[in-house]
Amino acid sequence: MNSWCLSWLLLGEVLFVVSSLPISENIVIDLDGGQDKDIFDINEALGLNLFEGDINLDGRDRNSIVGDEYRWPHIIPYVLEDSLEINAKGVILNAFERYRLKTCIDFKPWQGEDNYISVFKGSGCYSSVGNRRVGKQTLSIGANCDRIATVQHEFLHALGFWHEQSRSDRDDYVIIMKDRIQEGKEHNFNTYDDKESDSLNVPYDYTSVMHYSKTAFQNGTEPTIVTRIPEFLDVIGQRMDFSDSDLEKLNRLYNCSSSLTFLDSCDFEMENICGMIQNSEDNTDWKRVSQVLGGPDTDQSNMGKCQGSGFFMHFNRSSVNEGGKAVLESRIFYPKRGFQCLQFYYYNSGNEDDKLKIYIRKYTSENDNGSLTLVDEVKDTSLGTWQLYHVPLAVTTKFRVVFEGTRGIGTSSGGLSIDDINLSETRCPHHVWKISNFTQLSNSEETLISPPFYSPAGYAFEVQLNIKDQTNVRIYFSLISGANDEQLQWPCPWQQATMTLLDQNPDIRQRMSNQRSVTTDPFQTIDNNNEKFIWDKPSKVGEPAIFPNGTSYSRGPKVGYVYITHQRMRSRDFIKGDNVYMLLTMEDISHLISTEPSPSISQRPPNSTEISPSPVTPMNPQTNLCANVTCQNDGICVIRNDKAECRCQSGKDWWYAGERCETKGSTRDTIVIAVSSTMAVFAAMLIVTLVSVYCVKKKYSKGRNTNTSNITLENNTSF
Repeated sequence: MNSWCLSWLLLGEVLFVVSSLPISENIVIDLDGGQDKDIFDINEALGLNLFEGDINLDGRDRNSIVGDEYRWPHIIPYVLEDSLEINAKGVILNAFERYRLKTCIDFKPWQGEDNYISVFKGSGCYSSVGNRRVGKQTLSIGANCDRIATVQHEFLHALGFWHEQSRSDRDDYVIIMKDRIQEGKEHNFNTYDDKESDSLNVPYDYTSVMHYSKTAFQNGTEPTIVTRIPEFLDVIGQRMDFSDSDLEKLNRLYNCSSSLTFLDSCDFEMENICGMIQNSEDNTDWKRVSQVLGGPDTDQSNMGKCQGSGFFMHFNRSSVNEGGKAVLESRIFYPKRGFQCLQFYYYNSGNEDDKLKIYIRKYTSENDNGSLTLVDEVKDTSLGTWQLYHVPLAVTTKFRVVFEGTRGIGTSSGGLSIDDINLSETRCPHHVWKISNFTQLSNSEETLISPPFYSPAGYAFEVQLNIKDQTNVRIYFSLISGANDEQLQWPCPWQQATMTLLDQNPDIRQRMSNQRSVTTDPFQTIDNNNEKFIWDKPSKVGEPAIFPNGTSYSRGPKVGYVYITHQRMRSRDFIKGDNVYMLLTMEDISHLISTEPSPSISQRPPNSTEISPSPVTPMNPQTNLCANVTCQNDGICVIRNDKAECRCQSGKDWWYAGERCETKGSTRDTIVIAVSSTMAVFAAMLIVTLVSVYCVKKKYSKGRNTNTSNITLENNTSF
């Protein structure tokens, strides 16, 4: 073969190798070993002999907790010891946010107070009961205890609560099957009178996060606890969130009249529409209705389940001309934290050009009427279905939330509707994954895969729900190849992904959403050879995958847990209108690597500067490094590895990248690049094929001519 043909063929081989993806076979990492272990299963496997399975009596007999001497102040000092796994630290801070949202209990980093809770990674999950007034009171969140409801459970012990099934009236509601209990564990099922534990006049609660499961301390396969109402047998032992009764007891014990970060919830069932007001300067009003010709047929709250109820607010576009508006304003709120999350459901039965805009009306001493600031406009909405929306706010003065509906061009008999509004001083999720027609999908699919999402730092990821098992639903998180991979740090360091299955109760305080978290440890390896890192670049350690539009990408190892049982998923309002919502957040928690206070903290006065990072505003002594760094396109300067860098903004299908967030990318651009690359490789291979055919044909022709010459020569010689 001549050099020209050889050169082209070598080029083709190089292009082919470059286009190939280095992959590993379906790497799946079950952080729980493939088993859904409860608190008591974890502690039992470790051989712990704790009172009632997870209570540390500190060498004391069980004492009464009836009395103020066992109460904590409403703001509880804490320390997160460095022995804790970093994922557990993030989960603990998320659990504190649930306490703040639903109760008047708050937590603050310890600053030398006499009594405080020190959370550490012990052997298992356990706590003392009540404020023991011993100075440093320990609470263990060990391996596999990093589930948010497990943290809530152990802190409820610390706040003064025993297990639900140890109440004096327990036997009226459950039957303890003593012959099925492990030998020597029978005392864990004792009951105690009102002198030792107070039920606070709250009825027995099968749904309490403090209740044993039906399998607690069993010596076989049969349940040790049987509920007298059979429907609750698989309800007891839930580890998702506080129940309503858990909250009622906690709020009674600590005299809570309101919660800390909750601002408002409105399902429009009351005629006063939650104190909202109609603007007098618009063209028409929003109307409180239960159904609309052209949709929606029902509200989001009840989905038509209850006769005579089920209302929402509707803007009828046919009542105004093009450009006509209807404005609905909330009551006045007084923020404390400086950030809020507005959540609501939205239904467009009108026209794609109809618009819903969200404003904030801020009030100051200089402006009694308030000034309007546009914060969001609902776009890319699907017509004819309720959709969940989140709007992040950052308000520091008293304000109202304003909903403005505007008629666009075109004709329609419908309009815009809103329902189930919740406002709280919490962080909004970064992304929402809506799974429509869930029942049908669960009967036909084994795995549900989310669309690709981007974290604020620029990492691409996806989430999978494995629903093929008849008992449990498993959840997996994976990094995937994305547009920013060449500018990111690998292996991916200390990014915590939090995946929440939304309980769609209209009131955010009454939800029992299911949540699990995974944190990317850059030192975690796939095998014992320490050659491949789990959270390395997906194109390096991942497997090939294809988006529904046909675009190829790389999916990193799948890391996850047993998430929820199918039976629990059908309870509550996880599935509503056959829709399921997953709320997804991926955030940098590297500031939690070191959280212990300095040795001199005990010498500091209580009001001295915080020494432990706050979950709201991570502290950093080198914030002045950002003084000379300007991030473009709303990027935020952060400190990482003692250097200032820009953290760029991202959305559902767009993102900014680059050293100063100067470059914008989008899913469309990525698809174009991927298609172009595919076409380029195809063209290169086509060239190689044609060159190969040409070279072979040329060689064959040359050989044929040579043979012909030889034959002619031989013939001439014979004559």
